[in-house]
Amino acid sequence: MRLTPEQSAELVIAASQGDRRAWEGLVEAYAGLVWAIIRNHRLGPSDASDVSQTTWLRLVENIGRIQDPSRVGAWLATTTRRECLRVIGQSRRVVLLANAEEYDSASPHVPGVDHALLAAERDDGVRRGLEQLSPRCQQLLHLLMLDPPPSYEEVSAAMAIPIGSIGPTRGRCLARLHEILAASGTAEPGRRSMDM
Repeated sequence: MRLTPEQSAELVIAASQGDRRAWEGLVEAYAGLVWAIIRNHRLGPSDASDVSQTTWLRLVENIGRIQDPSRVGAWLATTTRRECLRVIGQSRRVVLLANAEEYDSASPHVPGVDHALLAAERDDGVRRGLEQLSPRCQQLLHLLMLDPPPSYEEVSAAMAIPIGSIGPTRGRCLARLHEILAASGTAEPGRRSMDM
């Protein structure tokens, strides 16, 4: 059922006054919109149901405060998107463990007193090693170590090299850096300290 802005406003006002049929009309008119936004965020079934329920709950809680009742569809769309992003953000913080007992029994790694000193010494050695590379290698590795790293298209444009040669060039530069670090004793032999 497609509503005009005036019909939407009438349903919102009636629903805010407790009209059950008005609520049913809003749900019928906008449930498809809510679910389409949820599907676009690719949530699992459980999260999708939670977002849908939370979105409608937010409407119940705020229906009397909606400034422009004729734009209830836009309000629902914004609320649904925000809820999807909130759920996605929460799921990224969840740590799944195969065996919780293993995690509980493991002692946390506590760095030694000299950890910071050794790390600073290693970092200084890597900086000196980078300075011994060709200017082209230095520029490429510095670009690729940016956070966030630029795309290969951006690197290609910045260095005026074909995209297809970035990976092989990076590999040669890292191999040369590894040789320099191994010769200076900064890197353990056979270990790539700068893999990207």
